[in-house]
Amino acid sequence: MNNYEIIIFWSKDDNCFIAEVPELSGCMADGKTQMEALQNAQTIINDWIETAKQLGRNIPEPKGKLMFA
Repeated sequence: MNNYEIIIFWSKDDNCFIAEVPELSGCMADGKTQMEALQNAQTIINDWIETAKQLGRNIPEPKGKLMFA
């Protein structure tokens, strides 16, 4: 499990829960339940990190509690 902060919210437009990872640009997932969105977010975080490694991009260290809310 990664230590990146994940924000989960209901999207009326998408009719599902959205799990956003603010520290990883563009990293988000969805799900029919909060738990499904969280599980999908963990998968997508791993994919995001793997892709960044392959492209030689910087991978931010998890900061924990959201600093810019």
